[in-house]
Amino acid sequence: MVKVYIDGQEGTTGLKILERFEGRNDIELIRIAEDKRKDPVERARLINSADYVFLCLPDEASREAVSFVDNDHVRIIDASTAHRTNPDWAYGFPELSAEHREKIRTSNRVAVPGCYASGFAAVVYPLVKNGVIPADYPVFAYATSGYSGAGKKAIAVYEGDDKPFEFNSPRQYALSQQHKHLPEMQAVSGLTFKPMFNPMVCDYFSGMVVSVPIQTRTLDKPVTAEQVHKMYTKHYAGANMVEVMPLMSAEEQKSFFLASNALSGVNKLQVFVFGSDEQLLLCSRLDNLGKGASGAAVQCLNIMMGIDETTGLV
Repeated sequence: MVKVYIDGQEGTTGLKILERFEGRNDIELIRIAEDKRKDPVERARLINSADYVFLCLPDEASREAVSFVDNDHVRIIDASTAHRTNPDWAYGFPELSAEHREKIRTSNRVAVPGCYASGFAAVVYPLVKNGVIPADYPVFAYATSGYSGAGKKAIAVYEGDDKPFEFNSPRQYALSQQHKHLPEMQAVSGLTFKPMFNPMVCDYFSGMVVSVPIQTRTLDKPVTAEQVHKMYTKHYAGANMVEVMPLMSAEEQKSFFLASNALSGVNKLQVFVFGSDEQLLLCSRLDNLGKGASGAAVQCLNIMMGIDETTGLV
C-alpha cells in the first residue's frame, strides 16, 4: 500500500481525485486538518511523509510545494500549469507516444496536462509527428467547455440565483491570445509558432470539444480525410483512454451534432475526423474534469505505481 497526499484537496480537481480513490484498497490517503490547510510547516511534513503527492494548487503555491520536498522517494504529480513545459518533468499524456509513457513510468516529477491542451495535443501532436503538417504550420483552434473548469467562484455564479443574463450564452474569452495553456499547446505538439486559440465557456457543467480546421490546399502534401483518420487510428492503436471514432460519410455528417458534454463524468478522450478532403475539421472530445484533469492525474499515478492504468477510472 502506498501513501498518497493531495495538496489542495478542497479544490475542484482535488475533490475529483478523492472521488476516484473511493473503493481502492491499495492507497492510504493522508489528510490534512482543516485548520492546517495553509500551514507550510504542516504541508511540508505531510508531503515528505507520502510516497505520491498530487499538487492541485495555483502555480506559485505548486512551486512552493515542490520546494518543500526533501525526501528522495516522494513522487510528485502536479496538476497546475507550473511545470508543463519543463523538460525535466514528464508530461502526463501517455497516449501521445511510447516515450511519453516511459518517462511517466520512471519519473519522480509528472506534470498533468491542461484540459484544453490535452484536447489540442491529442489532435495536433500526431499531425506533426507523422508529417501531415509541418512544425511551422499556422494552426488555429477553437473550443467549447463547461463552466466547471473556471473554478469555484465561477461555478458559484453559474449555479447561483443571480446568474447574469450573458452567462446563459457561450462566452468567448482569452481574446488577447494569451491563454495560459498556449505555451504548453505549442511545446508539447512540436509547433514552431504559438497557435491561435479561441476558447468559449458555456452554460453546462463539464465536458469540452477542441476543434482544429485544416485547409488541405495549404499543405505541402495534400491528404484525404480517410488518410488522416487511418493515421490517428494507427497512432492511438491499443490506447485505453483515447478512442478514434469512426469516419462518417458526408451524408451522415449532415445530421450529426457533436455535443460537448457527452463525455461528462467519463475518463476518455475521443478523436473525430470531419469535413472533406479539401477542408478537414479535426476534433477531440473529453471531460475537462476527467481526462482533462483528475482522471489524467490518477492515470499517471497508476502508471507510476506499475499497475493497470485504468484502475479507478473505468
